[in-house]
This record gives sequence, structure tokens and C-alpha cells, in this order.
Amino acid sequence: MGFADQFADRLATVRKERGFSQAQVRQRLELKGDAYGRYERGEVKPSIEMAAQIAQALDVSLDYLVGLTDEAFDQNTLRRMADVRRLSEEQRRQVYLLLDALLRDFKARRLYEEAA
Repeated sequence: MGFADQFADRLATVRKERGFSQAQVRQRLELKGDAYGRYERGEVKPSIEMAAQIAQALDVSLDYLVGLTDEAFDQNTLRRMADVRRLSEEQRRQVYLLLDALLRDFKARRLYEEAA
């Protein structure tokens, strides 16, 4: 699948997951006519500026929309990841240890609930 096809598919998928209509996204982007629909159908490729605005309007990373990652991180998660990256190596290690412990507990709890 090429860039344009993947971008178009992911636009539609994320928009629907967020519960937006094409008209709502078009309004958020202040677009006229069917421009947004043409992006979703892969008829037109947006400029990099427009692609970034679309990602922001849909609260998803541009990397996800263009297929550089399969993780559809929202902007809040990306900001948190950037904050962690700016910590010292020791502080990052502590954050990762805490995160690993929490994730382990959540996974164990989920397994326990599924078994019950």
C-alpha cells in the first residue's frame, strides 16, 4: 500500500474512531467544499502543513497517519513521551521502572479478571 492509500485509510479510520463526521473535521480545519473527503478517498495529497493540521485536528500523530508507526498516539501521550525524554538518564530509568511495575500490575489484574 502506498503513502497516499495508507494516509487516506488511516484518516478515515481515526476520524471514525474519534466519532467525527467528515463535515466536522472539515469545519475544524476551516476547509471549503469536499477537500477533506478528497483526502480520505486518496484523490488528493495534502501539503505537509495541511497533513500536520489534520493530525492535530484528529488528535493523532502525523507519524501514524503517514505510516511511520502503527501506534496511534494522541497528542497528550506524545507530550508525555517528550517530557520523559528530556529527563536525565537516571530520572528516565526511575520513570521506566515505575511504568514497568504499573503495566505489570495492570496486565496481571486483567488476566485475573479474565480467568474469573
